[in-house]
Amino acid sequence: MTSLTSDSPAHSTNGGAGESAQAADPASEPALVLLAEPRDGVPLVINTPSGLERAAAALAAGTGPAALDAERASGFRYGQRAFLVQIRREGAGTWLIDPEPFGNLAIIDEALRGVEWILHAATQDLPCLRELGMNPDKLFDTELAARLAGLPRVGLAAVIENLLGFTLAKEHSAADWSTRPLPEPWLRYAALDVEVLAELREALIAKLEADGKLGYAEEEFDALRTAPPAPSRTDPWRRTSGLHQIRDQRQLAAARELWIEREQLAEKRDVAPGRLIPDSAIVAAARAMPQTVPQLLATNGFHGRAAKREAPRWLRCIAAARLSTDLPPLQTATNAPPPPRVWAEKDPEAAARLQTARPRMAALAEQLGMPVENLLTPDYLRRAAWRPPADITVESVAASLAELGARHWQVELTAPVLAEAFAHPEPLEEKKDNGRHRNGRASAQ
Repeated sequence: MTSLTSDSPAHSTNGGAGESAQAADPASEPALVLLAEPRDGVPLVINTPSGLERAAAALAAGTGPAALDAERASGFRYGQRAFLVQIRREGAGTWLIDPEPFGNLAIIDEALRGVEWILHAATQDLPCLRELGMNPDKLFDTELAARLAGLPRVGLAAVIENLLGFTLAKEHSAADWSTRPLPEPWLRYAALDVEVLAELREALIAKLEADGKLGYAEEEFDALRTAPPAPSRTDPWRRTSGLHQIRDQRQLAAARELWIEREQLAEKRDVAPGRLIPDSAIVAAARAMPQTVPQLLATNGFHGRAAKREAPRWLRCIAAARLSTDLPPLQTATNAPPPPRVWAEKDPEAAARLQTARPRMAALAEQLGMPVENLLTPDYLRRAAWRPPADITVESVAASLAELGARHWQVELTAPVLAEAFAHPEPLEEKKDNGRHRNGRASAQ
């Protein structure tokens, strides 16, 4: 059995009678139990071909679903690759695998063919697992299940606390998992992340079944599992934080050149781009357009060894932008609807549709006991409201939602609500004034 120790703090003994009575109140929440040690001890890290073969054989001989997790080095290394993969399966125990010595983990993938994988927040781990040649045949996402079940908090530790009564320490969640050798406390933490995922799955299945939502969850899991890889972004440099501050095309070209150079250097050195220079430094330098090293180093964000050592590199980017004839447009064309805040001006009828639909969707989500964004992706709602079918019926709205990518259960539940809202929108609410006259003075009313 799992080794457990109490994590509840001792009540203070120097308080008054009221505090003692409160501490002894039987209605108070039961003390959580700290999940402190893996039931089989802390596993050794597998980093040799023979060890990987042993792991694959053991996992193939196990029974039931397999619990998986992956640790990355976000903020330390370039990209989002996995630096540790944790797998636990009944009858096989827990295995910690270092992917770095291997080209892929196809042997593990083969060992788990036909086995359901349990992941928490699968959208985070599936991409890096797929880079290793690992793809599930069936998936159960405990975070997504918790959202659909209506749990108030859906982090792994919170869901385990809510449903199993254990608490997990999360002190190493932001560690640099590219560190070698990995310290034993980190390995203990990593093993515990998959320790009770199978039990958590059972508890979530019971809750979803009781609420009639298990079918919704299974449809969501399958959509996650079969979703194609996200397409490469056009102009990924436009994701630079704070780029909206730039209002000049040549400055925007400087930001582009700095971002591309930083990305190439970060990949070459296998370091997170922000550890070279942060986004804020790119934006500040693009706006200032410095011409000398001292001017550059006086710009916000250009501090530390990387910024100083590579100062000529960054200046060359700015100089290239200053002479460039390939200036990027300030705005890029998109087929997405405009921000809802401008709908009333651009298309009052669309604004009325969205204004009518939103509270009705929120009410339906509350009735179902799930977040409204899980009932229907907000972008789908905006797109459907902006350009609804010419003939608004439940069937036509359902077809539009399905074309956007909504799942069958979402379409079935939301199409009738949206069809009614789109066909009979309520009048737009007039913009409420802020209680001030046009001259800025406070209203006397």
